[in-house]
Amino acid sequence: MGRPATAQEGTRVPTRARAVGVGGAVLALLVVLYGAGVASRGTGELRIPAAGTTSLLRAAVFTALALHLGELAGAAIARTDPLPRALALPAALAGAAASAGQIVVLAVVSDLDIPATYGTREGGLLLVMANGFLLAAGCAGLGRPRWALVPLAGVVLAEALRAHPEPYSPELGTALTVVHLTAASLWAGGLCHVLRTMWLRRADPAGARAVLTRYARGAVWLLVVLAATGTLSTLRRLPADVVVTSAYGRVLIAKLVLVAAASALALVARRRLLRSRDAHLAARVELVVLAAVVLLSAVLTVVPDPHWLSTR
Repeated sequence: MGRPATAQEGTRVPTRARAVGVGGAVLALLVVLYGAGVASRGTGELRIPAAGTTSLLRAAVFTALALHLGELAGAAIARTDPLPRALALPAALAGAAASAGQIVVLAVVSDLDIPATYGTREGGLLLVMANGFLLAAGCAGLGRPRWALVPLAGVVLAEALRAHPEPYSPELGTALTVVHLTAASLWAGGLCHVLRTMWLRRADPAGARAVLTRYARGAVWLLVVLAATGTLSTLRRLPADVVVTSAYGRVLIAKLVLVAAASALALVARRRLLRSRDAHLAARVELVVLAAVVLLSAVLTVVPDPHWLSTR
């Protein structure tokens, strides 16, 4: 017979997992706070005021949107109880706070008071986003989670309009961003909710696998939509001559690498599901990679538009 496990051995894995989690959180914070500055190094582009703070707040907005939309989709995928503890209300409140925080940052860097900031295009759109999240939080708090789809749609549209103030085909850019952001939120947020549901149902491996299988069927189409909208957005936003010499191009390349890795992991998980094998580990790693994609997406919204670099 083998030696019985000691208490220290029993806690070794959780302690190691906590250490990895803390290390990952620190690395994520560094990427968000300094990613724009590092990507802009040597490009000759103007420094963006408060780039790190803005990236952090936008990462919070994207995360809140993914968790809320993902929970709504995940509940439909899970179909029956038990379901994990709802995150919609705290996520929506965090999204509202992050949107309001961006208004404050904009007021500071623009040397405007808050009412005057509301009168700017970006300030007005951020106000719409903050109010949209608050309405979504109210829907969750009142026990009417599906009602939150309307204000969350307003949040997505406001973010798409905020991200495309350029004079060249803004309507197309806005439409692409609406579809892209919605699909990305459902992919990442839905997977998070599904994995939490599987953990609750771990005593029933077949039932837990069925939840992941239903998610995987829809995720394939989300991946197709993301690939199509991402390709079109790249072609219209990034001139070919500044792909590696602009901050936008560098961050986008890093994001595309991670999206490709997440897609490969999704395919691995789907293949294992088709062979009736455990796909939980691949799905968990996929979620970690998608979290990194969210962070880089936030940085991508802060770096300068690469068109001026191409035409100067």
